[in-house]
Amino acid sequence: MSDAVATPPATRWRAATITSIERPTPRIASVLLQVPLGGYAAGQHLDVRLTAPDGYQAQRSYSICSPPGAALVELAVERLEDGEVSPYFHEVAQAGDTIEVRGPIGGHFIWHPQDGGPLLLVAGGSGIAPLVAMARERAARAPGMPALLLYSARAWDDMIFRDELIGMASRDAAFRFIAATTRSAPRREGDYGRRIDATILHGILASWQQVPARAYVCGSNRFVEAIAAALVDGGMAPERIRTERYGGA
Repeated sequence: MSDAVATPPATRWRAATITSIERPTPRIASVLLQVPLGGYAAGQHLDVRLTAPDGYQAQRSYSICSPPGAALVELAVERLEDGEVSPYFHEVAQAGDTIEVRGPIGGHFIWHPQDGGPLLLVAGGSGIAPLVAMARERAARAPGMPALLLYSARAWDDMIFRDELIGMASRDAAFRFIAATTRSAPRREGDYGRRIDATILHGILASWQQVPARAYVCGSNRFVEAIAAALVDGGMAPERIRTERYGGA
């Protein structure tokens, strides 16, 4: 019998085929992958590894946007001018190309329908990626469960999944979607045209009239710190707040 220890599936690099790439916003590439993950939870991520002809390798982590059970795995790749991985998806990659991925990874920033609600989701910029997976999972497996998604971005056209989330809210009265644009005026009644601060957040929660069982906050370091602090100041227990940081300001 061999003494070799099998590599756990989540930590093993495997081939993934790009089936399509769309650009819903100027800075985001929506990449759909065919890859046998063997199941994952909303909120988990994949490591992506690229290898150059000279053998140089670069890797980056991307949250999974698609809900568990989806036929294809969706990643939202934000273009970073000094990035080593994101320019590939915006300038080079095509349908049919093969990349390497590892995962699913992450056990803290995840949500299952059995975790229940009410559910509060707060996203800043590309931090929407894992939260839209949770919103999609809720819509598919727990419709009617109270949930609120607050999404902050620079401008209306920078909001990936915007139309899908608006449609989700129009079909389910228990799901509420609020947008905040920091560099443009709001487009809808009830949205905001400035940064989310404690006053805005507390006002939204008061009008929602729900007590979140859990809150998930994802975005830049500064954004996450500000939102988490505002939630605690508003009386939410820290252990009920899950955060994920993308770095930067």
